[in-house]
Amino acid sequence: MKFFIINSGSSSIKYQVIDMTTETVLAAGLVERIGEVYGRLKNTAFPGTRDEQESVIEQPIPDHRGGMQLVIATLTDKDNGVICNASEICAIGHRVVHGGEDFRGSMRITPTVIEALQRNIPLAPLHNPANLDGIRVAMEIFPQVPQVAVFDTAFHQTMPPRAYLYAIPYELYEQDRVRRYGFHGTSHRFVAGECARLLGKPLAECNLITIHLGNGCSMTAIENGCSIDTSLGMTPLEGLVMGTRSGDVDPALHLFLKQNKGMELEAIDALLNKESGLKGLCGMNDMRDIHEAAAEGDVRAQQAVEVQTYRNRKYIGAYMAVLGRVDGIVFTAGIGENDPIVRAESLEGLEAFGVRLDPERNGLRSKKARCISAPDSTVRVFVIPTNEELAIAREVAQVLRG
Repeated sequence: MKFFIINSGSSSIKYQVIDMTTETVLAAGLVERIGEVYGRLKNTAFPGTRDEQESVIEQPIPDHRGGMQLVIATLTDKDNGVICNASEICAIGHRVVHGGEDFRGSMRITPTVIEALQRNIPLAPLHNPANLDGIRVAMEIFPQVPQVAVFDTAFHQTMPPRAYLYAIPYELYEQDRVRRYGFHGTSHRFVAGECARLLGKPLAECNLITIHLGNGCSMTAIENGCSIDTSLGMTPLEGLVMGTRSGDVDPALHLFLKQNKGMELEAIDALLNKESGLKGLCGMNDMRDIHEAAAEGDVRAQQAVEVQTYRNRKYIGAYMAVLGRVDGIVFTAGIGENDPIVRAESLEGLEAFGVRLDPERNGLRSKKARCISAPDSTVRVFVIPTNEELAIAREVAQVLRG
């Protein structure tokens, strides 16, 4: 029961091998700089009871096929490998960014599924082609192994039209499928399930707000286990303040920048995606560096934290209004799991709505899922580490079980 989980980017392949009998990670790695002069593979193996073993290979990697072959050679290496040969892989799961409206759940990959992914390329031109490359290469190398696509957007397909429609001419939705889709769905689904377990309730009876804070950030309102609203939109640019992405801005900003700065659309898009967010506000996008600078009196760093946490707080309030009853608020991902300052400031002033943090619990460092709210908090607050690779593997197992 060894599953191979693949996240294929335009010049990278992130992967894990998971033994699903125990849900244990056997190996994890990253191939990067595919197609460049110097390629690199970093693999970490967890062979049984021995200490983890790390290996790095630096050589030209011409394409995804070459990258995948290098991964298989590393995984089957006689000294540091975790499988004897490729035939030990019994299923493959692919992270796919955008399923559009075609997929409400994970799907076994068929020619029909591949055709649908190609149709959705205009919705995710930077991601879906790379995801397709990974799928095609894996199907060449593992022709007899069942392969499953797990979509970032699928969890949010339960949103009602009032949440996913934009107030623009309806023809743009009918003809071009312009609407809110949301992303990070695999992460939101995973931590929601873990939160339900900690609450001791079926997920179908839980109303939750899940907050994924990393370099990319998103928030989801979950009613009776289903996503009913989420902050990311048609693209991963809308919503919360992120590491280098602006989140919500005035839609007329594009015209202003064109008329007053002479910027073309491509340059504006790059500005909002790569030079904005925390980086735009203070020149840094690593929250650890920002906190250090803020502590030393850097006003822009202090403002960056305030802007991000204020935006978080507004969305939490909005989703509390949408849900009516909230059983739990969940923080996850790099910042959400490790930054007590951001958590505290994101919840500041919400005591009137039943949200009360326990400062001591919030300040504790731990890699385990835990409750950080005060005993008298009517809304429980949790920190739950996300595990998207395991979530994908579980989805694969469910699809194969039928």
